[in-house]
Amino acid sequence: MGSSVTKGRGVRQESFPRGLQHGEMARATPFGAICSCCQKTHCTESTGPSQPSAELRERTRINEDSNAGRALKVARSDLAMDGLLPAGSPRQNQVGDHDQAVKAHREGTLLRTLEVNGQAEGASYDYDLIVIGGGSGGLAASKEAAKLGKKVMVLDFVVPTPLGTRWGLGGTCVNVGCIPKKLMHQTALLGQAIKDAPRFGWQLDETAIKHSWDAMTEAVQNYIGSLNWGYRVSLRENSITYENAYGEFVGQHKIKATNNKGVEKFYTAEKFLIATGERPRYLGIPGDKEYCITSDDLFSLPYCPGKTLVVGASYVALECAGFLAGLGLDVTVMVRSILLRGFDQDMANKIGDHMEEHGIKFVRKYVPSKIERVQEGTPGILRVTAHSTENAGIFQEEYNTVLLAIGRDACTRKLGLEKVGVKLNEKTGKIPVNDVEQTNVPYIYAIGDVLEGKLELTPVAIQAGRLLARRLYGGAKTKCDYLNVPTTVFTPLEYGACGYSEEKAIEIFGDKNIEVYHSYFWPLEWTVPSRDNNKCYAKIICCIPDKERVIGFHVLGPNAGEITQGFAAAIKCGITKELLDSTIGIHPVCAEVFTTLSVTKRAGGNILQSGC
Repeated sequence: MGSSVTKGRGVRQESFPRGLQHGEMARATPFGAICSCCQKTHCTESTGPSQPSAELRERTRINEDSNAGRALKVARSDLAMDGLLPAGSPRQNQVGDHDQAVKAHREGTLLRTLEVNGQAEGASYDYDLIVIGGGSGGLAASKEAAKLGKKVMVLDFVVPTPLGTRWGLGGTCVNVGCIPKKLMHQTALLGQAIKDAPRFGWQLDETAIKHSWDAMTEAVQNYIGSLNWGYRVSLRENSITYENAYGEFVGQHKIKATNNKGVEKFYTAEKFLIATGERPRYLGIPGDKEYCITSDDLFSLPYCPGKTLVVGASYVALECAGFLAGLGLDVTVMVRSILLRGFDQDMANKIGDHMEEHGIKFVRKYVPSKIERVQEGTPGILRVTAHSTENAGIFQEEYNTVLLAIGRDACTRKLGLEKVGVKLNEKTGKIPVNDVEQTNVPYIYAIGDVLEGKLELTPVAIQAGRLLARRLYGGAKTKCDYLNVPTTVFTPLEYGACGYSEEKAIEIFGDKNIEVYHSYFWPLEWTVPSRDNNKCYAKIICCIPDKERVIGFHVLGPNAGEITQGFAAAIKCGITKELLDSTIGIHPVCAEVFTTLSVTKRAGGNILQSGC
């Protein structure tokens, strides 16, 4: 199969660094001959190396570009960090202190250092790659590695929510994220379409039109179940071992897998990939875990949530509030500070305004301090007490459901990473990696939402996982590009974005060096029902010194994701304002507005649209 996994048991005391044959090791460490650090013979009478000694010393040189040189260079560096070898070497092509290197070799320290870096020849591993986390990124990487002939295992385990919710293989996006969210968003859009239908001639008895939460969740969960099954079949077809077990490092190259019955198994691998994602954060107040739900619970909730308080201003919070309101529920959003932190605030505020105009209530500058159950039931009644972030104000109200969407935490703190030395951001639990997704431990990699400073998006994790596998096992060089990644927030008025926000562009390039073109627009489909005139909005941010290259793209309107995906490719190719202007638009569609933008924020001017 092309696997690098060594069958059978390795004889470790007889192993040599990768790329060194027995003769090469003898030349690299000539016992009783010359110390490659001090350049002297072991003879204390010697005033300088003899000619035979010089010849032998020449034989001890190792080309740093050879396999032997690379292996010993890494080993020597690590041993120096442990205080076993001096930190420097006076000669470029020599490695290590002879006596200490010999001592390290005899004691097994040298070999263990090489094994930690995945460079020891003869090491016996169960797998080439073990992937911890069966989400979109982990599955993409595992399948790509298997296609390249590697022996791969995937460990995936869903820790139940405080309310006991759990799900199948596929990760957050498939089970409790993108997929069910978009389907429930579509449900709300259909509700709006039903309201518009009479204006287009459809004769409907609106009193007879009702929505069934049970029917919707059953259909959504059935589809998700089919995806779960499909992923398991795909792993089997690619000869990937899958275990529904929790992975935890217990030593170098070794992991413990614990299933839901508490049965433990141990596996080794040459390389590991951490792709465990994130889980919703709780408030840490009385009653939060006992009575509140998160997005992990919402999409399979066995009853209609009723009057709902959504706590948070993240995209998850606003998306959930939007489709719940679209189903006809009474929805309130409690916001601590700003909407959609990290996104363009001009767009975020327009989203908030639109939601308020459509009946969603906002309680701003308050945070919950206590959740109490007033009445049991499905749903029951909960009393929420909240305190102002600005003064001594207290807010108190009763709801059927409280949905927490205040952020997410990386699932890294219980993986045993400290046992193998993987560094974490202690505050966030995120993992710092280099530009090839490698942690500070050379044989351990990470992708997806656990990465520090990277976008938390499913397509990003998938791309990073595939490219990583190709680099590790296919000889590829391409790295994941984390710049100009398009995304969409599926609020009632959808928001698509690619590139810099206006605030970030000003911060990086300076206000004088950017030009912002913008305009409102009115989708043709909304004109007949006469709704939401001049609520949709288009904006591009251009870098003036770079021929007005488009560095930020933002759109509010229907099908924003479809629009943004197309323009993202153009932005990646370096599209300029001139090229946009020279592009002929498709009429009458929403995206056409980007080919006719002429008003800048700097100059001012009317951006309202009165017709097509």
